[in-house]
Amino acid sequence: MDGAPARRLPDTLPQPQRLPPRQTNRRPTVLKKVKKKLKWFSVRRGIDLTFLFLVLTLLIIGMIMMFSASYPSSYEETGSSLVYLQRQLIFAGLGLGAMVFLSYLDYHHLHKFAIPMLILALGGLVYVLVMPSNGVRRWIDFKLFTVQASEIAKLAVILFLAHWGSVYFKKMDTFRYGVLPPILLMGGIGFLLLEEPHYSGIAIIGSLIVLMMFISGVKLRYFVILFALIAVLVIGLAITGNLGYAMTRLHGWGQALTYVDEQLWQETYQTRNSLYAIGSGGFWGLGLGQSRQKYLYIPEVQNDFVFAVVCEELGFIGAAIILCLFALLVWRGITISMRAQDKFGSLLGIGLSAQIGLQVILNIMVITDWLPNTGISLPFFSFGGSSLVMLLAQMGIILSISRTANLDKA
Repeated sequence: MDGAPARRLPDTLPQPQRLPPRQTNRRPTVLKKVKKKLKWFSVRRGIDLTFLFLVLTLLIIGMIMMFSASYPSSYEETGSSLVYLQRQLIFAGLGLGAMVFLSYLDYHHLHKFAIPMLILALGGLVYVLVMPSNGVRRWIDFKLFTVQASEIAKLAVILFLAHWGSVYFKKMDTFRYGVLPPILLMGGIGFLLLEEPHYSGIAIIGSLIVLMMFISGVKLRYFVILFALIAVLVIGLAITGNLGYAMTRLHGWGQALTYVDEQLWQETYQTRNSLYAIGSGGFWGLGLGQSRQKYLYIPEVQNDFVFAVVCEELGFIGAAIILCLFALLVWRGITISMRAQDKFGSLLGIGLSAQIGLQVILNIMVITDWLPNTGISLPFFSFGGSSLVMLLAQMGIILSISRTANLDKA
């Protein structure tokens, strides 16, 4: 319109808003969550009672059977039938305390301990190699008790790989993040255990590393390369004579009931008497406390061969029930882990549950001569303070995971 004032343009045009600079070195989001002010202890929801019931049931049965298997050798060695039981009860109490403590701990804080725990485990494996020994170097002596270094290493490996796999889960299909760190870890720990020597420890920890790689999303083609490298390494060690201790065990493998010569007959003495115990138990067993082979026929029966006494006293039916309890425990632990609220909880819980299942399978295969006699303990049953405390502590971690797991439909 003629009378309307002319619109005046602004002297300067508005400048476009600048986008914030792209952050190229962001810390993984999972570590940001841990960095937040989380409560160290929280009851949150209740723990999984099914898993707790299975743990306590196996612990009680294991203590009873360990005592039944050990009292003849305990009396022979110390003059008292209760020595092994008393020691195991003390460590069971310590283990239960650790389990309760860790069940209330928010497991997310374990991210902070992944690397320190691994360093501690490697330090323990190095320490036993420099200490005086009588041929086998596996235990750290604290005067009042001893700790097997490989037991710490098992938990450390699972914790570290769960931490690593959850932080870099989007990159685990690459060689740099998914393959190189586990291979370096396997090589370092494997070398230290080879020097002890502790071949069963190598088998268990190596299997756990492979499992953790698989569930973390590592591509299958890398496993073919890994297994090829392991095969070449084992063949090379055998050719160069660095597996002398293992070759001695392999010499009698599968021949426990076959008389070839006197030397082989002596080498298979422990496994042969284990098979006698399993066979004499039959379907129903001889009855609790009625084993004959535990009377100094099976050396160190309270340790790796305690399940042979279980088969002799409780028979096939009793042994089958115990194996079903182990299977239920592993299944429940994996169920809890699969329903955890984050990837760290899933990886950690599956690894800890799988360790139990792996040791049970290997132990049964050893006492039945399906594997060479390499000294693999049976969880909750075999005598050993450090292994029992570590095992119950690991169960506490799974119970902590269960507090936040979605188990409504489990």
